[in-house]
Amino acid sequence: MEQNANADIKAHLMQTNDRYRQLVEQHHEYKRQVEALEAKHALTTEEEVEEHRLKKLKLRLKDEMEQIVSEHKLQHTS
Repeated sequence: MEQNANADIKAHLMQTNDRYRQLVEQHHEYKRQVEALEAKHALTTEEEVEEHRLKKLKLRLKDEMEQIVSEHKLQHTS
């Protein structure tokens, strides 16, 4: 049930919250870049560093998106 509620909140935020939408779009872009690196047979040292950097950035964005979802829940349950 909570997953459906979260999905509904996220869909609502995609339509109404510019910051949330930007974070999601950037997260997808980082994910695409990581997948491209992971698809390579072998990575150079620079590519490994870049992959690690992108994964950290993705995680930071995900944390910020979850914070926005949590704030939305608080505002609409109080």
